[in-house]
Amino acid sequence: MPGTPSRITSSSREGNSRRLSGIGEKPSTTKRKVALAGAGTPSHRRSSMRVSILGSGLMGGKLGTIFARAGHEVVFSYARSTDKLKKLAGEAKGKARAGTPREAAQEADAILLAVHWSRIEDVLNQAGDLSGKVILTCCLPMDAGNTKLIIGTTTSGAEELAEKVPRSRVVAAFQTVPSEVLFGVFESKDKETRPSLVYCGDDKSGKAVAAELIRDAGFDPVDAGPLRIARYTEPFALLVAQLAYEGEGGPELAYRFERFGR
Repeated sequence: MPGTPSRITSSSREGNSRRLSGIGEKPSTTKRKVALAGAGTPSHRRSSMRVSILGSGLMGGKLGTIFARAGHEVVFSYARSTDKLKKLAGEAKGKARAGTPREAAQEADAILLAVHWSRIEDVLNQAGDLSGKVILTCCLPMDAGNTKLIIGTTTSGAEELAEKVPRSRVVAAFQTVPSEVLFGVFESKDKETRPSLVYCGDDKSGKAVAAELIRDAGFDPVDAGPLRIARYTEPFALLVAQLAYEGEGGPELAYRFERFGR
């Protein structure tokens, strides 16, 4: 979750802003677990996607690595140095490389936007025309000091982003889990029960792309509805941050929804 309130963790402010965007157990005989929306591993998987990572912090770096190891073509972009991008690509292995935001975005089937809210305008300018592109945003609309959300209740960061790129297909995803849990979830993706991950958006085909990438990362995708639901998922991300960085047990925290009564 790029952009995390510094007051909820004892670590450095800079580190917190990069760590957060966004537990499975076997079914028991007394309660039934259900996939709320689009959950589980699909029987038919589309061919590998070209995924552009706009942002080289913890969320962008880790998710880009995971997507590459899941078989997608990944381009890392938007960092202070090209060396950092090359290092990320080298460590990710698979079909990963470094590039500029523009070349990464123009070639992409899906774009992951993973920057601090204060960098949104700059990264969009560098990426160029994003018409028709599927954009997954894990950005939280935090202030410069990462102390509070600066957008909320009547709109959301995801909706504001969609207004900036009106011909793109924006999906809010990966905002609600800490970066520390990502590799653990990915490495456990073959388990029968997966942690949930909520996502929302207005475009059906864009959400289908997002759901596949969420599955590839090891989560069960939970379709929360239209993009305006990000008004609720973004504050929920701060609750997860509180539990991850101030609660007992450490930040490797995920969540799962269960439905009873069916």
